[in-house]
Formats: sequence, C-alpha cells, structure tokens
Amino acid sequence: MAQVKVYGRRSQWADRRDELSDALHDALVRTWQLPAERRFHRLCWLDDADLVAPRGAAYLVVEVVCFTGRSDDAKRALVRALFDDVAPRFGLPADDLEVVILEAPQVNWGIRGRSGDELALSYRVDV
Repeated sequence: MAQVKVYGRRSQWADRRDELSDALHDALVRTWQLPAERRFHRLCWLDDADLVAPRGAAYLVVEVVCFTGRSDDAKRALVRALFDDVAPRFGLPADDLEVVILEAPQVNWGIRGRSGDELALSYRVDV
C-alpha cells in the first residue's frame, strides 16, 4: 500500500494536476512495482500565502505514506526517479522538490474493514 500526498501552490500546479499525478504514479509503478490500478493520491493545493518556504514559486512537497517493508534501495530508486524523471518533466529545479517517505507497519492501517496486516495483497511490499 502506498498513498501519495502532494502539497504545492494552487497557482502553479492546479492546471497540471492530472499530468503530475500520472508522472508520480508512473515512478511508483516502475520503482516499487505497484499495480497500475492502485493509485491513491491526495493533491493538496494551497493558496500562495499558505505555503511558506524559502523556495521557488513551483515548490512541491511529495509525501509517500506506505507499509513498512521496502528496501533502502527501493526507496532510493523512488527518490531518484522523482528527481531524475518527474522534476525535469515539469522544469522543477531540485531545490524546489522535497520528497518524504513515511512508513508504518501494516497493523497500523485500517483498510476495507480490517487491519492492514490481515489483508491479502496482490503485490509485494518487500521490493
């Protein structure tokens, strides 16, 4: 399981929502082998004054919340894909992208009426 939360300025990103979601999802499918149909994205556009950071106007924060279990190499591969593939696609300088991977044990998730550790997943988490 992985959910993506994206924070950015509405004035910069709202019109590119679908393109950004596609690019982020492509990186997750490629690096973490997530099933293509497992897209869970929350795109949180903020008014310019509500995102305070000493960065450029296109500053973007990407948080990936996921089950524990992915290797450090898999996490590095995702970070590399976001900086090497996604950021340049949008003309986003490396300083204007921040990525955070937040992991939680499956038992800490409630999904489809049960605890996450009780789910039968159709994909691997230990990549």
